[in-house]
Amino acid sequence: MKPTRPPLSFLDRYSGEDFQPLYTATVAVTGGEAKHGRASGVARSHDGELELALRLPTELGGPGGGTNPEQLFAAGFAACFHGALSLLAARERIEIPDAEVTAQVTFGRDPMDGLFTLTATVRIALPGVERRLAATLVRHTERLCPYAKMARQGIECIVYLDD
Repeated sequence: MKPTRPPLSFLDRYSGEDFQPLYTATVAVTGGEAKHGRASGVARSHDGELELALRLPTELGGPGGGTNPEQLFAAGFAACFHGALSLLAARERIEIPDAEVTAQVTFGRDPMDGLFTLTATVRIALPGVERRLAATLVRHTERLCPYAKMARQGIECIVYLDD
């Protein structure tokens, strides 16, 4: 099946009192050899489309040789931002065939509590698009992209222990 773009109707506003779910991704991580998901785990999606070996990067004292949560988050962020950018550009009839979104996610120490936190930097390249127009597109995309909204506003997060 040939990949297709989502319809521009995805840009239609929703008005309702409750969150309206459209899609849910479910991924489970097991601990692997080291019994530690981040160090040697395996991430598997419930639909079977994703199966990845997780490895601690060498910068954090691990062996490398696999992907890590920061790379996965950066990939999701960049893909989502690119998709939102493409939808907005299509609505405005702006061609952006060479658009590139690069997300950089950094794991580090949190000065507030001494534990850990993430920072994200997103760079957008829009070759051939006039700078002012590109800046407007990016600004509007930042308001639309759920990853950018989450990074800016937070996310509802429920953590619970299964029976």
